[in-house]
Amino acid sequence: MKDILILYYSKNDSTKKMARAISRGIESSEITSSIIRTVKSDHYKDTDDMLVTKDDLKNCSGMIIGSPTHFGNMAAPLKAFFDNTTEEWFNNTLESKLGGVFTSTSSMHGGQETTLLSMMLPLIHHGMIIAGVPYSEKNLSSTSSGGTPYGPSHVSHNQKTDLTDEEKLICLSYGKRFAELVEKLNS
Repeated sequence: MKDILILYYSKNDSTKKMARAISRGIESSEITSSIIRTVKSDHYKDTDDMLVTKDDLKNCSGMIIGSPTHFGNMAAPLKAFFDNTTEEWFNNTLESKLGGVFTSTSSMHGGQETTLLSMMLPLIHHGMIIAGVPYSEKNLSSTSSGGTPYGPSHVSHNQKTDLTDEEKLICLSYGKRFAELVEKLNS
């Protein structure tokens, strides 16, 4: 069975909840499994997830990264991790593996799409193949909160809120689609 790495940073649990929902989608495919990891940060003590290692990058068949939006970009702890992957870049560790992104914001126009696009940049530099959310996912057209074709997203409205039903369904279908694509790429 192939492993898909879900690597996230979360300060207020929204991104962590999304990681869990995407993981359930991956696991529902029954063709791949997911591994959830986080990055070192001041908030690491508040999570029960293990820290990512460079071996996780080497051993995964695909990787989805998630971060809250900070000024239209990924949060510093996740960026710091990728800033230290030069050796993996030189060794083509992630080349030709499937990559994806997800984010959460506190406001509706808080920079979801710019964050998702900027999070793709290190994945593209590593030679990854990017997967988004296709418009065949009907919840993209009906959501009044998060959800973009670039990747799943969540809007918390400045509160610690749960994911909306549409946001959960987008995360689940994204995870399942990602698993199916990883299987196709590796068969």
